[in-house]
Amino acid sequence: MPGQRAPAPAPFGPGVAAALLAGVLWVQGLASLPGPAMFLAWLACGLWLWRSATRWRWLGAGLVGIGLACAHGTHSLSLRLPADLSGELLQVRGHVSGLPEAGEGAWRFGFTVEHGEGAAAVLAGRRLQLAWYADPGESLPPMQAGGRWLMAVRLRPPRGVANPGGFDVERRALERRLAAAGYVVEGQRQGPPATAQALDRQREALSAAIARAVPDARARFVQALALGDTRALDDYDWTVLRATGLTHLIAISGFHVGLVAGFGALLGHGLWRAFPFLARRWPRPLGTAALALALSLAYTALAGFALPTVRTALMIAVVVLARLLRRPQGDGQSLALATIAVLLVDPLAVLSPGFWLSYLGVAWLLWCLPRAPGQGWWRPFIGGQAVAMLGLLPVGAWFFSQASLPAPVVNLVGIPWISLGVVPLALLGLLLHPLHEGAAALAWQAAATLMQSLWQGLEWVARWPAALAWLPEPGLASLLLALAGAFWLLLPRGVPGKPLASLLFLPLLWPATDRPGPSEADLLLVDVGQGLALVVLTQRHVLLYDAGPAPPRGLDFGEAAVLPALRAHGVRRIDALVLSHGDNDHAGGADAVRAGLPVGRTFAPEAWAHDGMQACLAGQGWQWEGVRFTWLHPTPFFPYLGNDSSCVLRIEAAGAVALLPGDIGRHVEARLAKLPTELVRSDVLVVPHHGSDTSSSLDFLAAVRPTLGLLPVGHGNRFGLPRQIVLDRYDRYGTRLLDSASLGAVRLRLGRDGVQVLERLRRDRPRYWRHAPAGGTGYAIGIPPTAKVRRAGTDQGRRLGDGADHRVGGAGAGHHPGTFLESSAQGSAARRPGRGGP
Repeated sequence: MPGQRAPAPAPFGPGVAAALLAGVLWVQGLASLPGPAMFLAWLACGLWLWRSATRWRWLGAGLVGIGLACAHGTHSLSLRLPADLSGELLQVRGHVSGLPEAGEGAWRFGFTVEHGEGAAAVLAGRRLQLAWYADPGESLPPMQAGGRWLMAVRLRPPRGVANPGGFDVERRALERRLAAAGYVVEGQRQGPPATAQALDRQREALSAAIARAVPDARARFVQALALGDTRALDDYDWTVLRATGLTHLIAISGFHVGLVAGFGALLGHGLWRAFPFLARRWPRPLGTAALALALSLAYTALAGFALPTVRTALMIAVVVLARLLRRPQGDGQSLALATIAVLLVDPLAVLSPGFWLSYLGVAWLLWCLPRAPGQGWWRPFIGGQAVAMLGLLPVGAWFFSQASLPAPVVNLVGIPWISLGVVPLALLGLLLHPLHEGAAALAWQAAATLMQSLWQGLEWVARWPAALAWLPEPGLASLLLALAGAFWLLLPRGVPGKPLASLLFLPLLWPATDRPGPSEADLLLVDVGQGLALVVLTQRHVLLYDAGPAPPRGLDFGEAAVLPALRAHGVRRIDALVLSHGDNDHAGGADAVRAGLPVGRTFAPEAWAHDGMQACLAGQGWQWEGVRFTWLHPTPFFPYLGNDSSCVLRIEAAGAVALLPGDIGRHVEARLAKLPTELVRSDVLVVPHHGSDTSSSLDFLAAVRPTLGLLPVGHGNRFGLPRQIVLDRYDRYGTRLLDSASLGAVRLRLGRDGVQVLERLRRDRPRYWRHAPAGGTGYAIGIPPTAKVRRAGTDQGRRLGDGADHRVGGAGAGHHPGTFLESSAQGSAARRPGRGGP
């Protein structure tokens, strides 16, 4: 009736859930969090509005979401290691959390601090990610889940490299409430294992039992599916799974928890039919719901209470509790209630890709697949696959910048094969193990055999070159358009214009990349820690100058930073790869880059160049789309002298000039300073040798006169670079420095308008969890740890860490002979490849 007030939304309905989710998401886009007084006021106001039976209830839920997200974010940031303790030797006592991972002469493990001595007392109750490396010729003591240790450690706050398309280490640390990462200097076992880790010790024992029952590589899949133990899966396994779109099925995820809950419901249904007297004590719907919840909680415990499984178990618990309390609710109401429960417990769950994949997957299925009698089982199954693939494609492209082309077909086979065959057999083995180890071994062997037969087909599919499509980094607008397109396509059949809906996917799958125009060039300084990788983009060509470090037993930044940055900019081929010299911090990632993208020509110093490489010789060059490339060093027959043999490249675009000198020292700088002014004068200079005092001489700077300097340097690197005396020299000539340590990846454009700074990633994409400079240049010189955090859970097999955190012992890549990528005949009769430009 006119004038009648609109009814208030249900306190736990879909509208309130959407408002709560919107409030949480809004906070994740902030550059900094408000103070406690402000977000506590929002939280109190939101709770009052939420409780009131008015139409403003949704606004209250949104304010509660903002307040809770701010509170959790502030608390998670407060757990991080204080800056004044970074790099200090600290004594901590605690226990190993989770399952420790054995590597090549190293252990990697989570560690919960129970007590800290002296300044380390502030770490009590916090979680660390540690690595323990064996000295040459020595072995490390065995390490078990829950083991108590007294350790001397060096730590740093969580920090990674920041690149377009790259993995956000600080976001993952925030989500996991990780205080610091570091390495063990010395450790001593202390007393019995922690009782709090009894479940992890049981998981470890069961994993060992599976390995004994299946004494070959096939055990790794049974361990992963039964216990969430993915330690035995290597990079090749994850590559195959990504290429076939089955990553979500291998490690225990919310899908598997839901599957176990379904088995529990079926088991309860059978029990109540077999034993009718049970219905006298408890109605069958309530009994089956309770049994489904009990089994899902038990399976979540076996998975080590991993965050995706906990979220799913919580959703199931909320729905079951509503049923036990005899509260009627539809599918939409159940999903809303589960969403509210998850966000109230952990608002930071929205930072995880797993949350969105499981949440949106369930939402699409509930909306699109209402149950209809007489359809059989295969039509809903195929329909569910189609809905999941189409509905989740935008989210997968947003988080992972990739799409598996054969995934729809592979999933039709892989999902029932794994979910209805391998997983039940693996779980049956867990149930039989306490009763009869032989029977359990047979079940695990059957699961391994079944999985191996599927795996052979998956490897065959993954070898198809076009199996995995890498996508340029999408924008938020393209994601929203793609979600709208998916919604449109999944509307009922009678809705018109569906063919046009597919056009909404185009900005996501084929975005317009911002490439320079004719006679222009872009320089992208990739953040690779203490190393160098610089991408030069012209209108139709790509040059990569150095490929970042890949220290022994450390992170390969060619794979972890350079390739994601190239793919984020839509690069599908590298026309020229320049390895300025053989030091690991410049050439270490070259193999990973070659494996990930086709490479045209490879340039290197003449006396160091290997087979298939072309010499960079002073005076030679080429031109791409009006951009001129010229070698200034080394001269013909110049011997290989390491840093001083670096390829020096001059790039001229519409009158703007950039100079890429590698790691040359003062002697080579003196020769370059004597060249004609028109050759050496440059607008942009990549600071030689990362700001070491062996380079950037006054004579060289006087000849180059750069207005802008790009400084590739690792945060808190052990070499103390850049040196203050070098910074003073650049300041003397009025050169503005942009460094990768504080700014992340930096992108410039050379063209008719001179030099334009297009992006400084940490400053131009600010997030409250990400270290970013307030102003000026922050170098944070210090002594970093040597620890390596190799794998970030099972999230697409990605790796964590930055260059400063990924050293080995005391050896710095590029500063010791053992880290050179050189042939045994270095400096002798090296083959001289053909000359010229691409």
